Amino acid sequence: MSDYLLGIESSCDETAAAVITADGKILANVISSQIPLHARYGGVIPELASRNHLMSVSAVVRQALSEAGVSLGDVGRIAATRGPGLLGALMVGLQFAKGLAMQSGAELVAVHHVEGHITAILLEEGGEHPHGPLTFPYVALAVSGGHTSLYLVSAPGRYRVLGVTLDDAAGEAFDKVARVLGLPYPGGVEIDRLARQGDVGAIAFPRPLKGKQNLDFSFSGLKTAVKLYHDNLTAAGQPIPAADIAASFQEAVVDVLLRKSFAAAHLNGVQDVVISGGVAANSRLRTRMTELAPQAGLKGHLTRPILCTDNAAMIAGAGRFNLPLERAARLSIEPFASGQLV
Repeated sequence: MSDYLLGIESSCDETAAAVITADGKILANVISSQIPLHARYGGVIPELASRNHLMSVSAVVRQALSEAGVSLGDVGRIAATRGPGLLGALMVGLQFAKGLAMQSGAELVAVHHVEGHITAILLEEGGEHPHGPLTFPYVALAVSGGHTSLYLVSAPGRYRVLGVTLDDAAGEAFDKVARVLGLPYPGGVEIDRLARQGDVGAIAFPRPLKGKQNLDFSFSGLKTAVKLYHDNLTAAGQPIPAADIAASFQEAVVDVLLRKSFAAAHLNGVQDVVISGGVAANSRLRTRMTELAPQAGLKGHLTRPILCTDNAAMIAGAGRFNLPLERAARLSIEPFASGQLV
């Protein structure tokens, strides 16, 4: 494999391209966000996302190569997100990567989006390690708008599912609660901001699936509890304590995420716990991870915020661990909308 890898990510509403070295040093990590476009609709419109990926992907790849100071001919491997995600959006990035690989002769690797998240911390300067260096095996929490899953990472390329969400992902719950409170999209960022002004203990929202042996997640009931609390106050003509609702809801989510992550580590005899994915950029989750991991006898590790949200550096990084596709598979491989990393 060449010294340089090109990553392409287009699973949702970020068109991203990155260049890294074979040992995981990020040379360029370009992200073109569509948030201003989708904000007016309160969420991602799949058809609009696909069209904008199509308009942006070529320029984003060119910019990444330029910032890295390399040419396409210098790239030995191209890694592209195959799924999960929006099918139309994924198709744009994957097909573009196929074309580049055929043009340049580079190897092509199809990457599972969640593998990118849970291994982003393995990139050079990919994480913050307040409790010491990261060692294998580790438990990884992948938490975002589309995923809330726990994995045991035994080594690069060796993963086992420990727990999954049974309904809403945590990030989806953040967005839906933000809508209840009348906050703009993206809701997770707005909840995080508003919660800093509120009291985390003001409202006793439920902690779903509390059993220590149960590593699955469920946030639909919590989301409903927030809506009922809000609607009851509205019906009674009482003021809405939006900051307290945001803080109490966020605390419930953070409590569940960390409690289950720590339980997964203890049940599997693992000392290191990693948080990754878009929700891992949440300030309260990062603070509580740093505070509580040592109390649980564990080492907590935080993926760098820029690598938590969707990006192509994590896709290129994960692409180091997979075998390249054979020529026939390059032509036939298609994206997929859902599915756990196995």
